[in-house]
Parts: sequence; structure tokens; C-alpha cells
Amino acid sequence: MKALFLIDDNLTNRISYYHLMLILVTLPFDQFFSHVILISFALHTLFTVDRQKIRAVFTTRNYILQAVFFLTLISLTYTAYPAIAGVDITRQLVILLFPVLFSLTSFNIVKYRHHLLLIFSMICVATIAGLYIHAFYIIRYFKLPISALFSNLFINHKFSNPINMHATFLSLQVAVAFFYLSLLLCSERSLKSRIFLIAACILLLTGIVQLGSKAVLVVILIGINIVIPYFLIPATKRFKYVLISSALSILLVASALSINSFKTRFVTGLETDLSNQIVNESVEPRIVRWQAAMHLVQKRPIAGYGAGSELKILGDEYFKEKLYISYLNNLNAHNQYITFLLTTGIIGLLVYLSTLYFGIKTAVKHRDMLFFIFILLIATVSLSESLLNAEKGVYFYSLFFSIFVFSNPEKVISRNYLFT
Repeated sequence: MKALFLIDDNLTNRISYYHLMLILVTLPFDQFFSHVILISFALHTLFTVDRQKIRAVFTTRNYILQAVFFLTLISLTYTAYPAIAGVDITRQLVILLFPVLFSLTSFNIVKYRHHLLLIFSMICVATIAGLYIHAFYIIRYFKLPISALFSNLFINHKFSNPINMHATFLSLQVAVAFFYLSLLLCSERSLKSRIFLIAACILLLTGIVQLGSKAVLVVILIGINIVIPYFLIPATKRFKYVLISSALSILLVASALSINSFKTRFVTGLETDLSNQIVNESVEPRIVRWQAAMHLVQKRPIAGYGAGSELKILGDEYFKEKLYISYLNNLNAHNQYITFLLTTGIIGLLVYLSTLYFGIKTAVKHRDMLFFIFILLIATVSLSESLLNAEKGVYFYSLFFSIFVFSNPEKVISRNYLFT
């Protein structure tokens, strides 16, 4: 554990390391802290920059990582809502900044990638543990039965509410931590460390189920049964692994669905989202809102309506289609692909898809399982959330995309940091 905090490097790089460590540590919590630490990291990087590194900023790799930001910036030229677009630009500024700062810093991200990911994973473990402790405290305080933990009182946003975090965005972070610790588990030899990692993985997995994000849970199942054997298991042992993992996955799903609240969340909720019928729900089904959004896309398919326009034009369309609950709640499309179609049209969607393709291609080329899982998470959650419309989503996207691209995925460090 000592090796995680007292790294052997020069003062400048140690300060950069602690900045990045604190950004990751505060990621599951209030965005204010992440902003302050990022500003401090940016100032530190600029004050200590080697001028010869400036050229490294202007690379194809960086342009791809920053493509979404430049797309929003260009769409500012034709939007009818420049004030709101300015908010979007400000929110997405980190997509521009992280590749620039990682290019300018002398800090070796390749060397310390696994230090940073382990610290982040431990914070996720502590966060989920803290949320369960809070839930048990509430149960005890109000003298509720233990079974209340698996009721609607403590599922989805109600579980993550104590840290004021959107359940899906927290699930994204927890999923990365889960697969990172699973990766460590595959290479760990110490019995003490293996027991700790197994317990941590189980806690994170139950937390993901408790958070109730259908999209993230789908990625978890795909990751366990397809991605892990492809990247980590020798071909001769894959069939045996998949057989066991599939059986355990079926057991997990069956156990979750045997509880009414989880069945309602995962099965009934999905059926409702994909149904055209509106039956006295607290919010209209997603597919009905998507259809309303696509009516608008058909009118301006190439370049869309510009940054900042989504909520305004959707609000008018919701009212026209008598989707009054969505109108009153000022809901966005809840689909990142449709959001790009609305704001930047087919051009914007193709740019976003190209960025994801770059990530997939890089991950496969370097056999980087964690990077592949990250892109899979982004691509899947983009089906049900406008990920880049929220600061937590933008931070997750930009920070981890940059970390994975700037680190060397060919060298996997499997040292035991936990108990040294």
C-alpha cells in the first residue's frame, strides 16, 4: 500500500501524480472538488512544461480524443440558442483539456497507470461499502426489515442519493473498478490478496445490481462471459471458463429477478421503456420520446440544430405530441446518439462513432481489456443516457479515455501493491 502513495520520482512528477490521484478519488463525489483539482493540475503542468512538448499537443490522437468538443464548438456557429450552447461548451471543456495536459506533462502515465486505477478502484469499493452502511443505518433507525434493502427504497437513484450521484454514472465508475480488480485477480498469487480482491469484486458487483442500471449490467454480463475469455483466457480453456461463467451469470440474474423490486426495475422497466403505450406512468417511455426526437431529426438531418438546442426543441415537440410529463420535467433525449443527431446531425453522429471505433481498434490492437470494457460501457450507456450532457458523464468519458490512450496497454503490471 505504501508504494501507492510514496512513489519514487522527482518532485514535479510526484505533484502531478497526486493531482491525478485526487481527481480520481473525488470523481464519485461533488463535481466542485474535481474542478478545483483539475485547475490546480493544469496550472502545475503549465508552470513546469517543457517547451519541446508543445508539439505533442497537435497530434491526430489528440484531435480524435477532442473531436466531440470541436464538434460542439463548430455547431455554436449556427445554433439559435448561443447562451445555452455556451454552457455545453463549458461543460465539455475537459474533453479538450485532458489530452492537452497529458501531452504537456512530464509525468509518466504509462508507468503509473496501474497505481492510479488501483486507487480509483479502492475508492469505488469504499463508496459502495459506505452506501450499504448508510442503507443499513436507515433500516435500523426506522426499524425496517433487512429485506427492505432490496425494495424500491434502496434501489437505483435512492441507493446513490447520499452522495448526490446519478445511479448510472456511478455504475459506470464501479464497473471500471470491478473489471480492473478482476484483472488483478487473474494475475495475483498471494492468497491474502486474492481473498481481498474476491470480496471487493463481489461488493462492487452487488453494488452495480443495487444501482439498477440496465445498460451497465448488460456490459457486466458481456464482459464476464465474452470479453474476459477473449482477452485473458487461453483458447484451450475458454470453453470451460464460459461454461462456468455462464452458469454463474444465470444464477446471478435469476437471483436478482426473484426479488420483485429488481424484476420491476430490470424487466418491467425495460418493457415500459420500449413500449409505445403510455399507461399512467410517472414519465413517458423512452421510445416515445425517441420517436418525438426523430421527428425533429428528419427536418434537419445533416448538421442538426446546433449546440444548446436539444432541450428547447424537444420541449416544443413533447408538448406537440402531448408528452406532458416529459415537457414539464424538461427531459433530454436520454440517448447520446439521438442527442448528436439533434444537435450536430449525421455529421456529429459519425464523428462520435468514429471516436468510439478508434477506442475499440486501439484496445483490440494492444490487447487492453480494460480499455475495451470502457468503450463498451460508453457505447452501451449512450443508448439510454445522454452521457455527455452531464458533468459526471463528461468527466468519466474524457478522463478515462485519455488515461487509456496515453498509457501503454501492452505492458500489464501485476505487482502486489495491496499489502506491500
